[in-house]
Amino acid sequence: MFKLLIASGVAVSAAALASPAQAEGFYLNPEFNAGWSGSDFTGSVLEGHIGWEKDGFYIQGGPAYAQPDGGEAELGFSGKMGIGADVSESFGIYGEVSAAKFDDVDAGYGLKVGGKYKF
Repeated sequence: MFKLLIASGVAVSAAALASPAQAEGFYLNPEFNAGWSGSDFTGSVLEGHIGWEKDGFYIQGGPAYAQPDGGEAELGFSGKMGIGADVSESFGIYGEVSAAKFDDVDAGYGLKVGGKYKF
């Protein structure tokens, strides 16, 4: 399943890069996240997302490589989607939901909501 996921991601990326006019709104988003509890390292995840955005909305997903501290590395899938909007010239709001799934653990979910004030 993961080989098919990676192959399809490569195919979509190649198509997007080959014809930029048709790839409007598409992007690649590699991201590395690491975590600590106090001074103890808990693990990391490297994500290779392909995404699309338009008018403040975005959705992205792809393979994720998790390396828990002291545990076995695992390939899984993660994705997120969100939306943002300007309330005024200097203030905007945003929200994001995310999910990740690996074979040996339950699916994880996230929620982010916030605002940004520009000086």
